[in-house]
Amino acid sequence: MSPNNKLARIAGLLYLVVIGTGLFAEVFVRQALRVPGDALATLQHIQQAEMLYRAGFVADLCNFAVGLPGVLIMYVLLKPYGKYLAQLAMFFVLVQTAVIAANLLNQLSPLLWGDTDAYLAAFPVAQRAALALHSLNLQAMGYGIGLFFFAFYCLIIGRLLYRSGLVPRVFGVLYALAGVSYLGNSLVLFLSRHFANPWFPYFMLVSFVGEFGLCLWLIVRGVKDAPAATEPLTSAAGPVLLAQAAH
Repeated sequence: MSPNNKLARIAGLLYLVVIGTGLFAEVFVRQALRVPGDALATLQHIQQAEMLYRAGFVADLCNFAVGLPGVLIMYVLLKPYGKYLAQLAMFFVLVQTAVIAANLLNQLSPLLWGDTDAYLAAFPVAQRAALALHSLNLQAMGYGIGLFFFAFYCLIIGRLLYRSGLVPRVFGVLYALAGVSYLGNSLVLFLSRHFANPWFPYFMLVSFVGEFGLCLWLIVRGVKDAPAATEPLTSAAGPVLLAQAAH
């Protein structure tokens, strides 16, 4: 197995962890505990399933920690097919990670509003529930901002995958379509009255197909060997980067 193939499989496994932790935090924690239009019930659900809620927070942290090495591997693999595009993609995903990581503070807020002595004494339960729901709404907006930047990462990586031939070109197209979906999701969210986004499930389905499809292909098949005429993947600093990415 070639070094590139090993790196690609590592990237696929890391991506699988990213997808799994992301789905757990969003679908099985935030969406499961939230009651639309009922702030008090939402706060009660969070308090009753506090460890699950905290686990969702930790899952998001792990998502970022695992995701960045995978992004670095993709950069190493695709740099020969567009160095500056690959660097630009890295910048977009780093901004996305920073935005969403900072945005996680809003997820902790309901725990503070619901079970901190100073707040219990100063605010009635209805007010604390409303403030907790407001924090969750802010978190949703923060994710929309982060995914706006991630959309451009997907578009660029999709273009480089299509150009490189390292994987079947259909995966480059699907990955770019995932970027279009993320971009459309953020724009609909921010341009709609009351931030309503009825198309969210459809946007996420398209994104899931593109990301999960590439993830499985990398795990099962890896990547093709680079053509002989292609710029070599390694340079003076290459072995260091590959060693870091592999860990």
